[in-house]
Amino acid sequence: MLILDSGGVSFLAKRDHDAVAAIRALIRHGAWPPLVPSVVVESTTGVQRNDAAVNRLLKTCDVREDLPTSLARRAGELRHLAHRGSAVDAVVVASAEPGGVVLSGDIEGLGALASHSKSVRIERV
Repeated sequence: MLILDSGGVSFLAKRDHDAVAAIRALIRHGAWPPLVPSVVVESTTGVQRNDAAVNRLLKTCDVREDLPTSLARRAGELRHLAHRGSAVDAVVVASAEPGGVVLSGDIEGLGALASHSKSVRIERV
Protein backbone atom coordinates (compact mmCIF):
# COMPACT_ATOMS: atom_id res chain seq x y z
CA MET A 1 0.00 0.00 0.00
CA LEU A 2 1.30 3.45 -0.93
CA ILE A 3 0.48 6.42 1.30
CA LEU A 4 1.16 10.06 0.44
CA ASP A 5 1.97 12.75 2.96
CA SER A 6 1.82 16.44 2.03
CA GLY A 7 5.31 16.29 0.50
CA GLY A 8 4.31 13.33 -1.65
CA VAL A 9 1.11 15.09 -2.74
CA SER A 10 2.98 18.31 -3.56
CA PHE A 11 5.65 16.47 -5.55
CA LEU A 12 3.22 14.42 -7.63
CA ALA A 13 0.87 17.39 -8.16
CA LYS A 14 3.59 19.35 -9.97
CA ARG A 15 3.05 17.25 -13.08
CA ASP A 16 6.57 17.98 -14.28
CA HIS A 17 8.69 15.33 -16.01
CA ASP A 18 9.83 13.73 -12.72
CA ALA A 19 6.33 13.64 -11.23
CA VAL A 20 4.75 12.19 -14.37
CA ALA A 21 7.50 9.55 -14.58
CA ALA A 22 6.96 8.66 -10.91
CA ILE A 23 3.19 8.31 -11.38
CA ARG A 24 3.68 6.12 -14.45
CA ALA A 25 6.11 3.91 -12.53
CA LEU A 26 3.69 3.62 -9.61
CA ILE A 27 0.89 2.64 -12.00
CA ARG A 28 3.12 0.03 -13.68
CA HIS A 29 3.97 -1.47 -10.28
CA GLY A 30 0.33 -1.61 -9.18
CA ALA A 31 0.80 1.06 -6.50
CA TRP A 32 -1.84 3.43 -7.88
CA PRO A 33 -4.06 4.91 -6.60
CA PRO A 34 -2.28 5.85 -3.39
CA LEU A 35 -4.10 6.39 -0.12
CA VAL A 36 -4.13 9.94 1.24
CA PRO A 37 -5.39 10.42 4.80
CA SER A 38 -7.71 13.44 4.75
CA VAL A 39 -5.59 15.21 7.38
CA VAL A 40 -2.90 15.57 4.69
CA VAL A 41 -5.25 17.89 2.78
CA GLU A 42 -4.49 20.49 5.49
CA SER A 43 -1.51 21.39 3.32
CA THR A 44 -3.81 23.17 0.85
CA THR A 45 -4.14 26.93 1.02
CA GLY A 46 -7.81 27.52 0.24
CA VAL A 47 -6.79 29.64 -2.75
CA GLN A 48 -8.03 27.91 -5.91
CA ARG A 49 -5.14 28.94 -8.17
CA ASN A 50 -2.66 27.65 -5.60
CA ASP A 51 -4.53 24.41 -4.94
CA ALA A 52 -5.64 23.49 -8.48
CA ALA A 53 -2.84 21.02 -9.16
CA VAL A 54 -3.22 19.37 -5.74
CA ASN A 55 -6.99 19.10 -6.20
CA ARG A 56 -6.49 17.44 -9.62
CA LEU A 57 -4.12 14.91 -8.09
CA LEU A 58 -6.39 14.19 -5.12
CA LYS A 59 -9.21 13.27 -7.52
CA THR A 60 -7.04 10.34 -8.68
CA CYS A 61 -6.20 9.18 -5.14
CA ASP A 62 -8.07 7.22 -2.51
CA VAL A 63 -8.65 9.96 0.08
CA ARG A 64 -9.52 8.34 3.41
CA GLU A 65 -11.99 10.72 5.02
CA ASP A 66 -12.56 8.83 8.25
CA LEU A 67 -10.16 8.62 11.15
CA PRO A 68 -11.15 5.67 13.30
CA THR A 69 -10.38 6.00 16.98
CA SER A 70 -8.09 2.98 16.80
CA LEU A 71 -6.00 4.66 14.08
CA ALA A 72 -5.85 7.94 16.05
CA ARG A 73 -4.73 6.02 19.13
CA ARG A 74 -2.05 4.21 17.14
CA ALA A 75 -0.82 7.55 15.79
CA GLY A 76 -0.60 8.86 19.35
CA GLU A 77 1.33 5.78 20.39
CA LEU A 78 3.82 6.25 17.54
CA ARG A 79 4.36 9.91 18.52
CA HIS A 80 4.92 8.87 22.12
CA LEU A 81 7.42 6.17 21.17
CA ALA A 82 9.30 8.40 18.73
CA HIS A 83 9.24 11.48 20.98
CA ARG A 84 8.67 13.56 17.86
CA GLY A 85 6.48 14.08 14.83
CA SER A 86 3.29 15.95 14.16
CA ALA A 87 -0.15 14.44 14.58
CA VAL A 88 -0.56 14.51 10.79
CA ASP A 89 2.72 12.64 10.24
CA ALA A 90 1.78 10.07 12.87
CA VAL A 91 -1.60 9.46 11.20
CA VAL A 92 0.18 9.01 7.85
CA VAL A 93 2.56 6.40 9.29
CA ALA A 94 -0.19 4.63 11.23
CA SER A 95 -2.29 4.52 8.03
CA ALA A 96 0.53 2.68 6.28
CA GLU A 97 0.62 -0.15 8.82
CA PRO A 98 1.38 -2.93 8.37
CA GLY A 99 3.99 -3.03 5.65
CA GLY A 100 3.08 0.06 3.63
CA VAL A 101 5.25 2.67 1.98
CA VAL A 102 4.97 6.42 2.59
CA LEU A 103 6.11 8.78 -0.16
CA SER A 104 7.42 11.89 1.60
CA GLY A 105 9.92 14.70 1.57
CA ASP A 106 10.37 14.42 5.34
CA ILE A 107 12.49 11.30 5.65
CA GLU A 108 13.87 12.17 9.08
CA GLY A 109 10.59 13.03 10.82
CA LEU A 110 8.51 10.24 9.34
CA GLY A 111 11.44 7.86 9.65
CA ALA A 112 11.49 8.38 13.42
CA LEU A 113 7.80 7.46 13.59
CA ALA A 114 8.21 4.55 11.16
CA SER A 115 11.03 3.10 13.25
CA HIS A 116 8.35 2.21 15.82
CA SER A 117 5.79 1.03 13.27
CA LYS A 118 4.84 -2.35 11.92
CA SER A 119 7.15 -2.52 8.88
CA VAL A 120 6.39 0.90 7.35
CA ARG A 121 9.00 2.20 4.88
CA ILE A 122 9.51 5.88 4.11
CA GLU A 123 10.62 6.74 0.56
CA ARG A 124 11.89 10.19 -0.46
CA VAL A 125 10.09 12.05 -3.21
